[in-house]
Amino acid sequence: MFSGAHVILYTPDADADRAFIKDVLGFPHVDAGGGWLIFRLPPAEVAVHPTTGDTKHEFYLMCDDLEGTLSRLAEQNVEISRPPSDQGWGVLASVRMPSGAELPLYEPRHATAHGISL
Repeated sequence: MFSGAHVILYTPDADADRAFIKDVLGFPHVDAGGGWLIFRLPPAEVAVHPTTGDTKHEFYLMCDDLEGTLSRLAEQNVEISRPPSDQGWGVLASVRMPSGAELPLYEPRHATAHGISL
């Protein structure tokens, strides 16, 4: 029934962050017209968490080797804005994109669903 998911990141400098995703993270992309890049993402999954406050949505990039990923990004002068921390369910860190927006990364320690077929 569904062919994919479309994630939107709102940032103060979309052009700089698009260049970061293209050139530093190396995500393949298409140009939807006028330089508006849309990136292919790795396999994805969605989790639904309860809240008693405002609803919100979060976006994380999952890594099999978070320390190795952070080392490679640091070699490209990417700022590690939140160093790795053990959350029990996984290890969480963040990098800063050129706009100043944080991009959370994590290495899961739980079963993942992104490898199963729909």
